[in-house]
Amino acid sequence: MSLFEDGKRPAGGGEGAAGAPGDGAEGPAGKSESAGETPDGSAARRDDDPDDVAAHANTPVPSLDELRAALEWAFAGEEIEGAVLERFAEHARLVLAGNQRLNLTAIVEPREVAAKHYLDSWRTTRLLPLGGRSLLDLGTGGGFPGLPIALAEPQARVVLLDSRTKRVEFVKETIQALGVRNASAVAERAEDHLARNKYDIVLVRAVSSVRENVRLLRKVRHSHKDLVMLKGPSWSREARAAEREAERLGFRLDTVWEHKLPGEMGDRAFLVYRAPGGQGL
Repeated sequence: MSLFEDGKRPAGGGEGAAGAPGDGAEGPAGKSESAGETPDGSAARRDDDPDDVAAHANTPVPSLDELRAALEWAFAGEEIEGAVLERFAEHARLVLAGNQRLNLTAIVEPREVAAKHYLDSWRTTRLLPLGGRSLLDLGTGGGFPGLPIALAEPQARVVLLDSRTKRVEFVKETIQALGVRNASAVAERAEDHLARNKYDIVLVRAVSSVRENVRLLRKVRHSHKDLVMLKGPSWSREARAAEREAERLGFRLDTVWEHKLPGEMGDRAFLVYRAPGGQGL
């Protein structure tokens, strides 16, 4: 893993099919070009998605033992408590069971679930000090990365936001079933929610390109201190394409943290932009 501090300029240039967390490459709107999904394997995050059509209605749900074994494989060598892995396994089983009635994720093989959904989400907690801080998971889908973060960091306050009511209702049911006291879910448009609420961190995973994300937040850019985006190996191309727009809107690229997923499941990166609401503090 490598950490590049402020002042590091991303290499590469131009717009294009930039990679992002999960399988597939992003197209111009930030959606995966594979099976019409976003790169994390969840359905494209649009209000008009056919949420009631489940692509995995007949996919068997792995047992807790299978999921726990997959998580132990993915987290081998990481410093994480066994109790947290147990909670991740419980959450994963709820998601995969819910996937039989809603399109929550195309990632259903236990090791892929463990690495691409849980390890990738959890590593955010290694980069960012989250104790006592507020975090908005923008476009949470089935609850990633917000729920794994809330389970791993009980002192953080996590709000999971999505504009699609059915998925938010599922996330609320999951929060209640797991008894997660530091998390809540809201069905609302990002701009409307951030116009009334302030956060320390806005976290975005597989919603859109860097440039489209900063454009989305342009009217509410003072509502948060940091904008953190989870991206794939082509993060530098996206960051370069967004550089002028981000600077114009007051978002400053502060830190890039690159890491690898196990089992040759790909390279990932966290991009931390200091938002206008956090500059000068």
